[in-house]
Parts: sequence; structure tokens; C-alpha cells
Amino acid sequence: MSDAAEHRRWSAGTLTYTLGGILLLFFLLLTGDFIWSMRERSTTMISLLLIKELGASDFLNSLIIYALPCAISVVICPLISYRSDRHRGRFGRRIPYLFITTPIVFVGLMGMAFCVHLGELLQNTAIGEYLGPDRSTLLVFGAFWTLFEFGAQAGNVLFTALINDVVPRKLLGRFYGMFRIMSLLAGIIFNYKLLGYAKSHYSLLFMSLGVAYAIGFTLMCLLVKEGEYPPVSEAELQRKGPFAAMVEYCRECFSSRYYLLVFVMIMLAGITFAPVNSFCVFFSEKLHVPLDNFGKYTAWSFVITFILSYPLGMLADRFHPLRCCIVAMALYAVTALASAFFIVNELTFAIAFILHCVLSGAYYTLSASLPMRLFPQGRFAQFNSASWIILSLASVVVPPAVAKFLDLSGHEYRWIYPIGSGLAVLTVIAGIACYRRFLAYGGPTGYQAPES
Repeated sequence: MSDAAEHRRWSAGTLTYTLGGILLLFFLLLTGDFIWSMRERSTTMISLLLIKELGASDFLNSLIIYALPCAISVVICPLISYRSDRHRGRFGRRIPYLFITTPIVFVGLMGMAFCVHLGELLQNTAIGEYLGPDRSTLLVFGAFWTLFEFGAQAGNVLFTALINDVVPRKLLGRFYGMFRIMSLLAGIIFNYKLLGYAKSHYSLLFMSLGVAYAIGFTLMCLLVKEGEYPPVSEAELQRKGPFAAMVEYCRECFSSRYYLLVFVMIMLAGITFAPVNSFCVFFSEKLHVPLDNFGKYTAWSFVITFILSYPLGMLADRFHPLRCCIVAMALYAVTALASAFFIVNELTFAIAFILHCVLSGAYYTLSASLPMRLFPQGRFAQFNSASWIILSLASVVVPPAVAKFLDLSGHEYRWIYPIGSGLAVLTVIAGIACYRRFLAYGGPTGYQAPES
């Protein structure tokens, strides 16, 4: 085989790809990501606006849309990730589980699409008469939102683990640069073209997302192939009970001070952008910014991040995502604090909001491959889910706490920026501490993930 042909081959475990194979893999995964991102970027915003119309307070809104999914994640992600890491079957260890979650997401989206009609049916019952029209619809929406998030949270941990298993590590940064491009493209389309219809045509949007998700993820599960994995030890095969599995899970994931530090850093970063992301649409309404304009500002910020995504992915491959994330978060801390004093009208709101979106988007692009770089390869899903548990527990508390503060402040939404700035500072401190331990394990060129 020539040197040129050998150079154009990449490996991920037992999988070996030619250039054509890599292009096909990327196409399938990125198509799935586009559908995933369209669902993720649209359902939250549509749901926020819908239940606000039904009379929900900021506190109740944050409980349903942000805290509930995190609570679901804490319950199901450890079990699914632990079982998935140790599953050995003819279709792989991720795809069988991912395939099962797809119809759950579909049914949840369909139920949310018809929540008003189903709420009207509920009104004919004793419960519906007691609750009234809006609360009946809110109850139906909440039930299907819970089902939807059950499938989505499980699918998220499995999709990320699938990428870790099948994408060559040398290409992770570049892949996630393209991954972010697809995500941003979905955000641009939704915010520029569809957000203005979120209140009036929510049913059609939910139905379209459900059909696209079902078709896209089914095809991806059928066409993406996993490689072979090392056999599971006899002791693990005999550990059948959920209690024994949970004890082993906690022992492996939470006994290392280094990984606890990594979890805390990722958690702080994950909640840093939550205040602005959760309540900026209500801030824009208070400043009398038309919803259609807000969507276009979001879309333009995504265009900027879209252009930056692949270069940022290359930057993460070259300098390591941990270094890049610390710098990005420090920049966000400064700009978010300044924004609190800068916003006085629609123009200044747009400038501050676009800066928020670009810097937070840059962080997400730079950090996308960070868990793959830091966690053990063979048990990636369970360590990644442990990280999500910490983030989810914080997310159960932080958005509702911020919402309660905003309710008490008379809905003074300007506070979301300095709160985000303070969380960014804490993230930088945790990141520097983590980086010092990272150097002790080999640093950017020789890092070996510790087993415990």
C-alpha cells in the first residue's frame, strides 16, 4: 500500500476508514445531528412561549422546561450509559438503545403538538373541570413533555457515545467543528424563518419535528456500523442487579478527585449560559423587541458562529480544548458583566445578545470534544453520564433559583448577565485547577486518562 493511501486511512477502535468511508460516516452522523439540533433548538423555545401563554410564571416555566429534563437525566442516564458500555450485540452497544429511544421522542412530540385538543378532552373529566382550560392543557403538555424528554435525554447520552466510538480521535475536533455547523444551521433556519410562527403554528412545528426525527434517526441507526469492542469481564457479566450496577458506577466515576474536578468544571460551564439563554426572550419583550427581530438577531449570531466553527474545531485539535475553553470563558465573563450596564434599548440589546451567542457558541464548539479527550475510552458513556448528572443536579437548582430571583425583582431581566459573568469566573478558576492536574497525567501530547 502506498504512503499516500495509508495516510488517507483513519481508525477508530477496530473500524478503519478510507476517505470515502469517513465522508459517508460524517454525512450520516451530521444528518442525524442536524435533525437533533433542529429539535433541540426549537422545542425549548416553542415550549417556553407556549406555556407562558398558558399563564405559567417564570418559576414554573423553568421547572418544567429546564429542571424536569435535568431530573430525568439524573435518573435514566447512569443506568443506560452503564448498560450500554457493557452491552455486546450484533448491532453494537449504542445503536440498539438509540433505536429504542426514537419512537419515544416521536410520541412525545406528537402529544405536545395536540396538547390543546387533548386538554379540551381532559376538561370533560372531573380533573379537567377542577383545573380549568389552561391548566388542563398545561397538564397534558407536561405529561408529553416528560415522555419526550425521557427519550431525548437517553438519546443524547447514546448519540454522544456513538460518536466517541466510531469517529477517529484525530478528527474529533474537526468533526465537532462540522457538528456545530449543522447545529447552527438548524438554529439559523428556525430563528430566522420559523420563530415568528412559534405561537401561532406550534402544532405544525412539533409534528414536523417528530416526523423528521423518526425518519432521520431510524435511517442513521440502520446505516451507521459500530466496530467490535473488548469483551466484558466475567465479574461484570455476573453483576446483573441494578443496585450492584449503581454501586459499581458510583465507585468508578466518583472516587477520583481528578474526575470530580472535571465534572465540576463542566457543570459550571454548563450553567454559565443558562441565565441568558433561559430568560433573554422575556428581556427582549420587556424592551419591546418584536419576536421576529429577536429571532433574526439569534440567526445572525449563529451565522457568525457558523463561520467560526470549523476554524475553532481546528484550534481545539491543535491547542487542546481544555486550554481553549479557559480562554473563551474568560472572555465571556468580561463581556457579560459589561452587558449588564450597556443594554438600554433594542440596538444595545441586540449587540449584547449577539456577543453572548457568539462567545457561548465558541465555547460549545471548543469544548465539544473535551469529554472524549479526558474520560477513559472504554467507559466513556458512564463517565460522560456522570458528568451530566452533576450538571443536571445543578440545572435543577440554578434556573429555578434565577427565575425566583427574577420574580422577586419585578422581572428585572438585566440581572441575567452579571449572574452569567459570575458563573463564568468560577468556571475559569475550576478550569485552571483542572488543567494543572491534566498536566500531571501527561498534558496535551501524552495524556493518559486515569482509570480511577
